[in-house]
This record gives sequence, structure tokens and C-alpha cells, in this order.
Amino acid sequence: MAFSQLRIVLASLFGRQDRKLSSLYPRVDWNLLESVLHHRIKNKELFVQALIHRSFIPVSPIENLESNERMEFVGDAILNLVVAEYLFEQHPTKEEGELTVLRARMVNRKALAFCAREINLKQFLLSHTSASGVVEKGFDTILADAYEAMIAALYQDGGMEAARKFILERLQSALRNGYLKDSDLNYKSELLELSQAQGKGIPRYQTIKEEGPDHDRTFTVEVYIGSDPFGIGVGKNKKEAEQAAAEEAVRKLNIVV
Repeated sequence: MAFSQLRIVLASLFGRQDRKLSSLYPRVDWNLLESVLHHRIKNKELFVQALIHRSFIPVSPIENLESNERMEFVGDAILNLVVAEYLFEQHPTKEEGELTVLRARMVNRKALAFCAREINLKQFLLSHTSASGVVEKGFDTILADAYEAMIAALYQDGGMEAARKFILERLQSALRNGYLKDSDLNYKSELLELSQAQGKGIPRYQTIKEEGPDHDRTFTVEVYIGSDPFGIGVGKNKKEAEQAAAEEAVRKLNIVV
């Protein structure tokens, strides 16, 4: 989809809301939201829509309310473009396949949830109390989806530059804090070295789930050190999932040291 068409998609979405979202405005701390987004909000309706989790719909006073899932779709497209541009500029010698792996690492569910937590996006969510409890327990999907929906709201409210600025600010913060790496590290090798250096033995990888059709499989792998699980990773192939699991295990071992 061309980005010039995204505004049309979003406009059609808000047209169906019958302009009733204004009744939800008092639920949002607008000054605080503008502060964490570093953006002066012009159309509050866009941001309210981005904050609506589907669990809020049954308890909402508004009829025919829609969740933020369609906005998430648009935000995901913008996010992938901006991260692709960033990696293309930062790594001029890397091939397409290498860039694809790096992008997948930087836009996965855990990475997006980390970015959402950095700005405490949870405090703005419109959700049922049970869903909020799930967020407290670390349910990253709700946060990641809301983060992508927020990107769509920024795009519609301030254009592509507003969305790009927000994405890169959060991305660079995650890189500075060591949560993300935009280099092609072999986490399996790093985990092996770290585990053996700590006298914990050789990591063992186990595929715990395979989902999706044959042409679009998703693998979930868990890594064990001794008898203890140290990380879970998801990928489009076992190698990618093992790398993601090893990355999580490396972070845990580094904390222990």
C-alpha cells in the first residue's frame, strides 16, 4: 500500500466512529501524553482511537466502538519502513537477507513492548481492568499493538516526519540502553561462551511450538542451561528462533554476573 493512501484508510476508520470519541477525552492526560510523545496533538480523536484495546469495547458507553487493531496495521507498515530506512543507511555493506534479520529483531513483539514501557504507554490505555492486569504481568502483545497504533496516530496527526521522529527516538533509546542491537551478533555463540565461562555447561535448544501454514511457519524455541529454562524465542525458522532465545538468555546471564 502506498503511504499516500494510508490517510484515506485512517479517515475511513474514523468516519465510522460517528465522532463520539470525544466523550472519552477526559480519560486521557493530554499534557502527559504530549510530553512522552514529544508531539503537539492536534486531533485528539486519533489518539483516543489508538488507545482503545478490544477489552474496553464491551464496557464502553459508546456503541459500535472499534478497537485500535486497524490502526495497528497501519502503524506496523510505517514502523517497518522507518526501521528499514535506518538499517539501510547504517549498514551500507549488508545484503538484503542480513537487513531483513536485523529488522525482524528490532520490530518484534518484545522490542516494541520495551519501547512502550519506556514511555509508560500502559497508563494511557483504554482497557478493561482484567486486561490491565495482564499488562502488569508482562503481556507484551497489548503494549506492542498499542505502540504501533500510536505510530499510526502520529502519522495521521503530524505526517510522516512526526511518525519517523517518534520511532527513531525510541529506537535509539533502546539501542543506547543495550536492549536492542543493530549489529549482526551471533547470540548462540555468545551464550555458549558465557555459559561455559560461568561453569553452567552447554545450552540446549528445544522447539516447543510450530504454527502456521507450510509456506509461513512460525517456530517457538526455548533454551535450557542445565535443567533451567533461560529464554524463549520466536522466528520464521528454527535458526532465527534459537538466536532470539539465546539473546534473551544472554541478557539474563549478564544480569546474574
